[in-house]
Amino acid sequence: MAPQDTHLGESKAECHEQDDVAQEAGYPAKGLVAPKYMGTVADQRDMSALGRVQVLRRNFRFISILGFGCTLISTWEVILTLLSSALTDGGTAGLIWGFLIVTAGFALVFASIAEMASMAPTSGGQYHWVSEFAPRRGQKFLSYITGWLSATGWQCAIVSIAFLAGTIIQGLVVLNDPTYEFQRWHGTLLVVAITTFSILFNTFLAKNLPMVEGLILIIHVVGLFAIIIPLWVLAPRNSAKAVFTEFNNAGGWNSDGTATLVGLSTTITAMIGYDCSVHMSEEIKDAAETLPKAMMSAVAVNGVLGFIMIVTLCFTLGDVDSILRTPTGFPFIQIFYNTTNSYAATNTMTAILVITLTASTITEVATASRQLWSFARDQGLPFSSFFAYVTPGWNIPLNSVMVSLAATILLSLINIGSQVALSAIVSLTITSLISSYILSIGCVLLKRIRGEGLPPRRWTLGRFGMAVNIAALAFLIPIFVFSFFPLTKTVDTKTMNWSVVMYLGMLAFASVYYVLWGRHNFIAPVALVKREGRYCT
Repeated sequence: MAPQDTHLGESKAECHEQDDVAQEAGYPAKGLVAPKYMGTVADQRDMSALGRVQVLRRNFRFISILGFGCTLISTWEVILTLLSSALTDGGTAGLIWGFLIVTAGFALVFASIAEMASMAPTSGGQYHWVSEFAPRRGQKFLSYITGWLSATGWQCAIVSIAFLAGTIIQGLVVLNDPTYEFQRWHGTLLVVAITTFSILFNTFLAKNLPMVEGLILIIHVVGLFAIIIPLWVLAPRNSAKAVFTEFNNAGGWNSDGTATLVGLSTTITAMIGYDCSVHMSEEIKDAAETLPKAMMSAVAVNGVLGFIMIVTLCFTLGDVDSILRTPTGFPFIQIFYNTTNSYAATNTMTAILVITLTASTITEVATASRQLWSFARDQGLPFSSFFAYVTPGWNIPLNSVMVSLAATILLSLINIGSQVALSAIVSLTITSLISSYILSIGCVLLKRIRGEGLPPRRWTLGRFGMAVNIAALAFLIPIFVFSFFPLTKTVDTKTMNWSVVMYLGMLAFASVYYVLWGRHNFIAPVALVKREGRYCT
């Protein structure tokens, strides 16, 4: 059931009451954004219903937010950079069939999220939906934990993608200068440099970010063909039988099936995170309709591009054991060199990845800072008033952007002491985001099972809503468990996946903080919601 684009119908008294509630919660008063950035009447109605005030510019449209989602996730780029994990556990057959399964599963997940985004298009995303849809008894605590999970996941995501871009540069140096010694502190400096560059786009060029995202989308698509065409033309071919039927179990698991499930970490990383667009909700024009369409379009575009890249790689990679032993640390660099026999061509092809991954870092910073800002405006974090501040005139959460830079620098320093610890932080991105998906989809599914109404939405799953939600959870829960697995069955302190320790530690800290402070100060988003009339089903 879709509401019509009519006048908000609020009286002046109701508007003033809304301002009073917002100001008591620590939000700035209305009027900080120029009228042209207030969005459509539907946007204003949604903001009023959610108890929010418009302090960010609505300057993203369909193409720019499509580019935002496609380039942040960087599906084909991530598949290339994390190729060794998939080839170790699963091989070419595991990589291809695993990608198809993961893409189908995440299509269900993000269809569920897209519908919730149309119900409540807010930068808070998952923690807002949990607050509004969870059973009353657990609303506040579950919303609070979900906020921590999402904020943690996106802050770690910046480090993850910048780390990939930085270490690829080191891999190129190794290729061109065999005497170079791979130093971890060099990688840390590159992470800091890439993130700092990304901060410039999110501050001084913030007004132009939608245009930049559109341009990056072109690079994202054209760059794929610039890489795969030389592979199609020059590389020797593996047989179709080998590509589609031969699995690899170098991790020593009890079966090829288990190895493939462990190796799904590559394809999961390549397809997770399309909720990034949700956290830009309050900067999208006509968000309730534009956002879901752009999100699902991004899943489709990247799914197709990712599949093309995987099939190309599996047919042209040559001897698996040989490329896994590459001194560059990245099998794809060795594939490029083996195919072209040219340093210049390999450098150019790899540079395309560095550019697109750096562009991904720009969008990661935008997403993480908006998630942090949104959670802080509901008093969910220490020093919330600082994080929630929106700089007048700039209309961006500048403090949250700078904190994202500081957090990335601090986390990247861990790499100097231990790459194992940094790898655990990278894994924490996946487990934290999956947890937030499970909680939010689980809450909306529970309302459906109980026959309770849901808010009106302009993008809906219709009668298939419950089935899609159930299928999404059936996909998420097992991959959540396997996300904690190490790459090999026999582990030591260097090969163990320590993300489970960090994950439980983060939950423990958030829970203790909630008991001591959060429950007294956190403003559950549902407390501000003021919807007219009854929910529709």
